[in-house]
Amino acid sequence: MKEAALVILKPDAMVKRLAGYVLTRLEESGLELVGAKLVKVIRPLAEEHYFSHRKKFFFKEIVSYLSGKIHHCAGVFVFVYWGRNANQKCRDIAGATNPEEADFKSIRGSCGRVTTKGIYENVIHVSATAKEAEREIKLWFKPDDILVKVYKTKIDFLKNRKEKVWA
Repeated sequence: MKEAALVILKPDAMVKRLAGYVLTRLEESGLELVGAKLVKVIRPLAEEHYFSHRKKFFFKEIVSYLSGKIHHCAGVFVFVYWGRNANQKCRDIAGATNPEEADFKSIRGSCGRVTTKGIYENVIHVSATAKEAEREIKLWFKPDDILVKVYKTKIDFLKNRKEKVWA
């Protein structure tokens, strides 16, 4: 069964100008790119994205990291890939979360680093599971931003304007 995966090129990838390289690596997976956008990450979006880590000691740090405070780059590229085992395929290409533990052929192993302050500059985020991908995709994308129907939708009336929203 096909599934969607969310991929984010984090601020350190943007500062290092790695977008083309990362996209090339992901395109080699055979998955279909069905959504893409450049997003200015505001703090509430970063906090919601990392909601599951809110009680961990590093929460403030990863929110600052994703929102561009550390690299002075607020923009990230966000993608939706579609296909069989999309999350696992993208995670295999990305490599282990800790760049020092990642295979040197992976994106994180070849482009990431751990700073002297212990910050993982791991270049890329990939949803861990199809369930996590659904939550994250609905956070970052509207239904019409994606070329295929990945989840159920409904029509909602907002401000006298008809708009498709997540069901």
